[in-house]
Amino acid sequence: MKRGQAAMEFLMTYGWAILVVLAAIGALAYFGVLSPDRLLPSKCTLSPGFDFGDCKADATTESLRISIYNGLGTDVKNVTFVVNTTGGSDITCSETWDIGILANGATIPTSGAYELCNETAATGDYAEGTRFDASVKVVYTKFGESVSHTVTGKITTKVEI
Repeated sequence: MKRGQAAMEFLMTYGWAILVVLAAIGALAYFGVLSPDRLLPSKCTLSPGFDFGDCKADATTESLRISIYNGLGTDVKNVTFVVNTTGGSDITCSETWDIGILANGATIPTSGAYELCNETAATGDYAEGTRFDASVKVVYTKFGESVSHTVTGKITTKVEI
């Protein structure tokens, strides 16, 4: 057997094997078995300065329940929290929460959580296990300043009971 023929047979044999493996991976990805959303944990994040004290898409209240913590090191005023769901969400919502003044180190609301994207502001079903995916932003002004600032964040979670 000539060397060229041996090389061609080698490439054809392993080429088919690689093609079968790629087709299997493609089928798994198509049917959602390899979906990172199924593997990754829920997360609620904001840019430095603010943090979520609580964050849950709640099937019982059919709303997004959140609380916000001010860790900027200064009191802020004219605080507005805006949530807009993204294309990956099973629930559609665009809502604004006017917080007003938020003291340094304070969490608002002071007890429990504020409910956004309830049945009057959202479309979709808050069934357990459905996806809630949203971009968020907090617009605020520091006391003593006149310029407003914006921090952004992301909520990616499954609806829980």
